[in-house]
Amino acid sequence: MDMRKQFKARDGQPKFKQRIYIALTLTLVMVTSVFSWLYILAQDLPSLDELERYDPDLITRIVSADDKVIQELFTTQRTLVKSNEIPPHVKKALILTEDQRFYSHWGMNLFRTVYSITLNVFSGEIHGGASSLTQQLARSLYARIGFKQTYTRKIRELITAVQIEHTFTKEEILTMYLNTVYFGHGTYGLQAAASKYFNKRVENLTLDEGAILVGMLRSPAYYSPITHPDRSRHIRNVVINNMFNEKAINAVERNYFKSLPIETYQPDSVDAGNVAPYFGEYVRRLLEKEDDELGVDLYRDGLTIYTSLDTRMQVIANAVVAKELVRVQAIVNARFLDKHSNALTEILDYHDIEYTADSVRLMLMDSIEMPPSIEQLLTVQAQLIALDVETGQIKAMVGGKDFKKSSWNRSIQMVRQPGSSFKAFLYTAAIDNGYPVTTTLLNQPVVIKTGKNDSTDWRPKNYDLSMGGETTIREGIRRSLNLIAVRTIQELIAPAAVVEKARAMGITTYLYPGDALALGASSVRPIEMAAAYAVYPRLGIWIEPLGVVSIQDRFGGILRNYSPERKEVLGRGTSYVMLSLLETVANAGTGVGARTRFGFQEPAGGKTGTTTGFTDAWYVGFTTKLSTAVWVGFDDQLISLGPAMSGSALGVPIWAQFMKAVYDSLEWERQEFEIPEESVIFANVCSETHKLATNYCSPEREVFLPGTVPTQYCDVHGSRKKPTVIDF
Repeated sequence: MDMRKQFKARDGQPKFKQRIYIALTLTLVMVTSVFSWLYILAQDLPSLDELERYDPDLITRIVSADDKVIQELFTTQRTLVKSNEIPPHVKKALILTEDQRFYSHWGMNLFRTVYSITLNVFSGEIHGGASSLTQQLARSLYARIGFKQTYTRKIRELITAVQIEHTFTKEEILTMYLNTVYFGHGTYGLQAAASKYFNKRVENLTLDEGAILVGMLRSPAYYSPITHPDRSRHIRNVVINNMFNEKAINAVERNYFKSLPIETYQPDSVDAGNVAPYFGEYVRRLLEKEDDELGVDLYRDGLTIYTSLDTRMQVIANAVVAKELVRVQAIVNARFLDKHSNALTEILDYHDIEYTADSVRLMLMDSIEMPPSIEQLLTVQAQLIALDVETGQIKAMVGGKDFKKSSWNRSIQMVRQPGSSFKAFLYTAAIDNGYPVTTTLLNQPVVIKTGKNDSTDWRPKNYDLSMGGETTIREGIRRSLNLIAVRTIQELIAPAAVVEKARAMGITTYLYPGDALALGASSVRPIEMAAAYAVYPRLGIWIEPLGVVSIQDRFGGILRNYSPERKEVLGRGTSYVMLSLLETVANAGTGVGARTRFGFQEPAGGKTGTTTGFTDAWYVGFTTKLSTAVWVGFDDQLISLGPAMSGSALGVPIWAQFMKAVYDSLEWERQEFEIPEESVIFANVCSETHKLATNYCSPEREVFLPGTVPTQYCDVHGSRKKPTVIDF
């Protein structure tokens, strides 16, 4: 053998072994590096415990007493559904469209992944489409897996997908995916999408509707059935064809569902989601204060807020207020348009408006555009708040004319002078201090010191400019006589006693204890007026107005039940005597229009209120079921509604139409007020002398507290005969 060949053979063996050693070493280093890299990447992923505590952001729903969704609160619009609530055809459409090997793979579709990697390498770009449903779920579940298109992100998704596959069943993964995926227009999850696009529960989705939603997943904005119905039809039919090709549906079903038009839910202007915006905002503000105390996030935790509002009453309130505001605005505009009236000029001058009165008149006639500042200034507003007499629950709330233009809630945030509707507290204090309703006062001019230093005189007049002789309390409240009210606070009870009584009945605003208080010169809140008037039919019990009844977490557990504060603030007898006086107002006084004009004949009591200069018009009234306060006016307290725009003319029509429609639509039966027989005494009194009646008098049946029944009988009409006292 050639010595050189022998040498090469011997010399080649160690070189070959050396190469093998080097290759193995490099392979080991590479494998170690890859596993180290994967290990490092895996450190940034959520733990298995976090995977098991799947906790997406959910919609919080504010629900009415009649089980309507009033408002939804969310950062992400999502509602969880259970696996058994999802129709099989939706699951089948999803799998056949997005991941046909879903039930066989372990977190990744190997064929699609290899194909995608090859395509990415040769094109130099990253292409989607290879991710399994599990990988897509991994991407959507964890914010820490960023959305930037990188190879690192894809690997992290794959690791997380494997973790998910080892932690959850296929059905759980499918359900979580459908609860988290984005469906466009701010909606996440299948239920939110079903509600948004079709106004229905998931379990009621038809096959074509399910195909529309599944098809949207490729590009929610591009395939939106709302903005792009033609594109939506195309992708829907692609999904339906896939289902036919895989024998999930037959040819008849394919042809039928492909022939259907694209129809999405178009909410009405007065649907449940918009029916009570002021109340919804009231509840939201209320609960924001309790987030920390309850340990919840109002916008993320999927709570269910059960409230007191009845959407049937709310719809009625909305319609009545809107209709009456159109009528009143037309009357006010006519006054502004009258060139012989200085009303508009005075408003513009006072507010230093740069527009002339003629320019604004053109705006009012829609000849030129009206800027928002002028519109807000000259828009007549109204509020209505209705409370359940038995429970104190808020049943309807209209906080203004248009929530979109002004979210200021006049039912709870506004404080305005109540005018004569405040007289209820005045006469309550008088009755409670032992003055019977037959007490007479002189219906003659009086002087009020209005300034805190008694430096300003005010000489009020009756609304009808009348004067007269001795007048009873009942007649004074029936006709809303200002002179009788002022004499009551000057001659019978001190202003401080009236303040004390109003405070006891829930009025929290500042009340200046002067004579002008008798005429409602201090401001109040409408919701507090409604709650105070409800004391009378409850026979002395004040109940705090209640809007929220209970809060449930996403699993149906009760986080808190709410019960209002209740307290006895009046005696049963005093309450009933006042109820009787306020019935007189409704039956034959300033509130009688509810009966004569609008046909509301249920037992009721109430009081009108009109402030100086006709800037505020009120009616606060009650039945055995509802206590409702109505206010009409401008937001600017200095702008007058105009002559004769009183509580009788503006407040009563809204109150009466609302109450009548509620009673008629809910078919409530007539119910008389309870009479506390142990606390009051009825007696016949002479209609002229107001002493106990004899057989020769024209008698009137009157109610008294024990110890306040007149001790003298009439000495004008015939013989002195024992008076008639009616005992129970």
